[in-house]
Amino acid sequence: MSSVATQRPSTETTAPVTTARPAGRRLSRKHREWVAAALFLLPDGLGLFVFVVLPMFFSIVLSFFQVSGFGSYDWIGLGNYERMFNDPYFWSSMWVTAKYVVILVPVLFCVSLGLGILMKQKLPGMAAYRTALFLPYMLSLVVAGLLWKFMFDDQTGIANKVVGLFGVSPQSWLGDPSLALYAVILVTVWYMMGYYMIIFLAGLNEIPKEYYEAAKIDGAGSWTSFRKITWPLLRPTSFFVLIMTTVAAITGTFDLVYVLTSGGPANGTAVAMFYIYQQAFVFGEYGYASALGTFLVLIMVVLSWVIFKFTKGGRFDDGE
Repeated sequence: MSSVATQRPSTETTAPVTTARPAGRRLSRKHREWVAAALFLLPDGLGLFVFVVLPMFFSIVLSFFQVSGFGSYDWIGLGNYERMFNDPYFWSSMWVTAKYVVILVPVLFCVSLGLGILMKQKLPGMAAYRTALFLPYMLSLVVAGLLWKFMFDDQTGIANKVVGLFGVSPQSWLGDPSLALYAVILVTVWYMMGYYMIIFLAGLNEIPKEYYEAAKIDGAGSWTSFRKITWPLLRPTSFFVLIMTTVAAITGTFDLVYVLTSGGPANGTAVAMFYIYQQAFVFGEYGYASALGTFLVLIMVVLSWVIFKFTKGGRFDDGE
């Protein structure tokens, strides 16, 4: 019996070995990427919400009140907006802003694009030239304004000495209502062109060199290469620059205007942002200034939408 028992095949089977699964459900790779992206965007998102969204919301709410500056808030509904539409000084500042934008944006766009194309050329010393052109943007707007204010001085400024070499009589660059706005535009172009030059240069460097080599083999000249290759492939960059220069022209002019001319002479450089500053911090009309600011933001939104539609958002296709 014992021998038979020992020869009987065993019917027992070994249980399969199972690995312990972690508790809970693991996120997929796509979800982990979304979480990582959210964590990276969270600091900027919070900053944008706290320093941009909330102030804009409170500014819109404040535009429906009459604020005395001493803590009293009186609901007046659309009273500030009715006052705005009947305020000739505000519309005068809007006209000055319109002239400023219409002149500055195309000039700054063309100068920056031209410098970007020039800086892309393989010539000696280009790195030093790029640095020199970008340096003004590293300065504070106040410092740049003070520097140019000395240069535009009627008696000792270098601007009159330079034009005097060409037989032009000395000018009151910041004291003449017909010249002051153009002087501010000149300073703005000088200050911003290096920054947008770098942006255009980045866009130009993204265009494959093979396109230009093929065009050269086909006998295309510089203008044809620019028109058929450079300009179409720069649409996304051009769209970005156009939007940014327009917004900067409307909202980023206060510092230079304040330092150079303080809105004068005869309100010739009193752009809308400077007028809003006067209403808020000189006259204490915070509710009215909020209404003006809300209206200006609405104008910028409309202009951005027009630019987006006109340029088709900088797409490569024709939007069909």
